[in-house]
Amino acid sequence: MTDPTPLKLLNREQAILEFNRRVLAQAQREDVPLLERLRYVCIVSSNLDEFFEVRFADMLEAVRDPLSTMTSQDVDRVGRAAHTLIDEQYLIFNEQLTPLLRKRRIVVLNHADRDEPQRHWVAKYFEREVRPLLVPVGLDPAHPFPQVANKSLHFIMRLSGKDAFGRDNRIAIVKVPRVLPRVIKLPANLSEGRQAFVLLTSVIRAHLEELFPGRKVEAFSQFRVTRDSDLEVDEEEIANLRHALRSGLTTRHFGRAVRLEVVNTCPAELSEFLLEQFGLPNAALYRVNGPVNLVRLNELIDQTDAPALRFKPFEPAWPTGRLPRHKSIFEKLKKGDVLLHHPFESFDPVVQMLREAVVDPEVLAIKQTIYRTGAKSELMDLLIEAARRGKEVMAVVELKARFDEEANINWAERLEAVGAQVVYGIVGYKTHAKLLLITRRENGKLRRYGHVSTGNYNPKTARLYTDLGLLTADADLTADADSVFRQLASLGKFKALRRMLLAPFNMHSRMLELLTQVEAAALAGYKGARVVVKINALTDAELIHGLLRTAQAGAKVDLIVRGACMLPPGLPGVSDNIVVRSVVGRFLEHTRVLYFRWADADDGEALFLSSADWMSRNMFRRIEVAWPVQDARLRQRVIDEALQPYLHDTMDAWQLGPDGRSARISDSGVSAQQALMRRYSEG
Repeated sequence: MTDPTPLKLLNREQAILEFNRRVLAQAQREDVPLLERLRYVCIVSSNLDEFFEVRFADMLEAVRDPLSTMTSQDVDRVGRAAHTLIDEQYLIFNEQLTPLLRKRRIVVLNHADRDEPQRHWVAKYFEREVRPLLVPVGLDPAHPFPQVANKSLHFIMRLSGKDAFGRDNRIAIVKVPRVLPRVIKLPANLSEGRQAFVLLTSVIRAHLEELFPGRKVEAFSQFRVTRDSDLEVDEEEIANLRHALRSGLTTRHFGRAVRLEVVNTCPAELSEFLLEQFGLPNAALYRVNGPVNLVRLNELIDQTDAPALRFKPFEPAWPTGRLPRHKSIFEKLKKGDVLLHHPFESFDPVVQMLREAVVDPEVLAIKQTIYRTGAKSELMDLLIEAARRGKEVMAVVELKARFDEEANINWAERLEAVGAQVVYGIVGYKTHAKLLLITRRENGKLRRYGHVSTGNYNPKTARLYTDLGLLTADADLTADADSVFRQLASLGKFKALRRMLLAPFNMHSRMLELLTQVEAAALAGYKGARVVVKINALTDAELIHGLLRTAQAGAKVDLIVRGACMLPPGLPGVSDNIVVRSVVGRFLEHTRVLYFRWADADDGEALFLSSADWMSRNMFRRIEVAWPVQDARLRQRVIDEALQPYLHDTMDAWQLGPDGRSARISDSGVSAQQALMRRYSEG
């Protein structure tokens, strides 16, 4: 079939902002507990920080590249969309959530709201905890504008009169210490039966003039600058990637400025001064009606004693029927694979398998990829203990996992210190595959056991993200995993694996082949031709056009894309056979499931699980794996739990329109996540 009708793909950055609009909509849902609604506001702030640090910064860089198709008009459009989203975010916080919190007797008290005893307590807190850490800087030729780190919070002031030396230096800067809590809970005896909080910025603001004796503060504002924070190192030119990244971490906080936030009462004189200092245009100025950096309100959520205003606790289920507790996981896996669906099922079996391997004298070797594990990790501690016990431990540590670089460097150094073999993947490619492989001696022969997953080896996020993992002793899959580890260590030529697909080698081409197979079946008149893809992002142009060809041939195409999707669905004659959904609920959708059907026979369908999204970077600039679920029982379980519920969700699902805007399907009915929680809670 010829290429589909040419069409303009949706803008990726605007698609990311559209996803955050869907997340922000959670803050307006009356069926979501109040503190969780506030948490969604905080999540959007955190997401937008990363958006500016990485995506928007890349756009600005691309505009300067003569070979790029990015234009200043593209940047302006995305900037305006970001302004609109942030304005909406503060509107929801001020006009919806704050009054509702007040009704629940949860209040944030500004200086004007505080009575005399409260002001007295705040003054004592300022003297004891805050003033000793403040360094007010008056600007003059000997005190130039200070280095301002990425996302650090400051005050800027215009002062009256002259300084102690008779000079007319009117501008001063005060940094808000990062080591102090941003939200402080007042004692109960001062709160009048409420839960009352003060913000650190409010504490400092009330005492600004005390920092400049003899002068008055005529005008002031909080401000925060966001900088380009993508670590860039020339891997071809460096001898030691770890040392280069360690060095780069010290300068990351001072990259090129891309956004300036001030409060909406900031005088134009001060905001213009700041824009000049950071070399930013007026379009980069974001005036916000409330606290600069809403992320810090997570501290208020954590300190508030109100269980009824949070989601009811959910305890992931242990797969008792398939994996009895307190019995050898290795013995169980000899009888068949075990599929785990997080967070509905516990991540503990993965930890238990590794724990069992560490103490088992018959286990000879353990290999694992490390992408995001966190600063504290029992899994990493277990790998270290395994190396101490003399087992062969190989860790593939991805040092360039964005914003986890420092934690991963620290783990790499600790592993090396106990004799583990640590490799950093392949130059120019991030290792994003999630693999654990254990080699055990049994009856004089070696046998492998493995775990492969769509998510990270992080027990904390395994309670918050939806993912699928497979515990297996399958000879083909574990041999493939071993081949991937050898590839990463030896850098030898790629040889096709038995079952797994491996990016950047054959995953992309195999996905296109499967789409073509479904397309051919549809053209031949097969009415059941079907593609269902559940991923986090769809931005690869070739795969998008492959989906379009398949749909135009008559196959039904359902896409469940959590985040950015550049395929415009619903265009008559072009993409009207494609439906794009996004599900935003209590948990972050993270599972990647790829389903293709081209015939009614048992061998007429294929279902893959994968670590990769359908983005060019995943397909060509990362080490990723996808593996087929060949057991018919497990394949049906994946369909029943990870696809069908999401295709029929009417509560948490949004449908994407051809213009890139999404609309909630309904605000009632069935929630896929809630249905799965009930299923596993009831056993």
